Amino acid sequence: MQKSRTFALFLVFCWFSFQTAPSLGAQEWDDGDWGFHMMDLYARGDQTFAITLGVVFPTVFYHHVGSFGPPHNFSPPVGGAGSLSYSYFFGPRFFVGGEIGVSFNYTIGQNTIFIVPIGLRAGWQFVFGRFEFPITFTGGIAPQRFMDLSYFGWFLRGGVSGFFRFNSEWSFGLNTDWTWFPQRPPRREEDGYRNRNVDGNMLGLTISARYHF
Repeated sequence: MQKSRTFALFLVFCWFSFQTAPSLGAQEWDDGDWGFHMMDLYARGDQTFAITLGVVFPTVFYHHVGSFGPPHNFSPPVGGAGSLSYSYFFGPRFFVGGEIGVSFNYTIGQNTIFIVPIGLRAGWQFVFGRFEFPITFTGGIAPQRFMDLSYFGWFLRGGVSGFFRFNSEWSFGLNTDWTWFPQRPPRREEDGYRNRNVDGNMLGLTISARYHF
């Protein structure tokens, strides 16, 4: 009799465990508790798409005469910028991707210069719970337009960001970056083949929304 009662209790326990296991699993992966189970690492094949908007500040401009002045002809000394970027993760931290953007600044004469950076990017990301800190390097071409003048240049950019992972699909963050725009226009006969090189540097402060898939 004692053995039969023990066996019956054992069957009841097994049945109860089987019935509650699915619900416990669902609770474990519920979005409310998602951060404790899915935020640790990225996996190979994870991807992100980001929309970025913000402002840019002209900073150091090095001229062909071997000086750092006058610094620039922008007024006010702040412009706007926006970009779309894509990243593909090869592991928990390393990612590569592409970026296309546009920035503009006003000159002293109230004209506008437009720059369209298009480049490849690579980065390394540190993750602490729901907070993510990517470090990125981007390089590529940078077509430029000012009034009726055009210049086809290139750029290099380094940036640091801080993101908060809102849920499994979205994260939001702040970015700061430093971009180098070297200009190497051809020497013209009418200028006596004078060197007119300029190295411009821009500081960007932007906000981003990233979609994870």
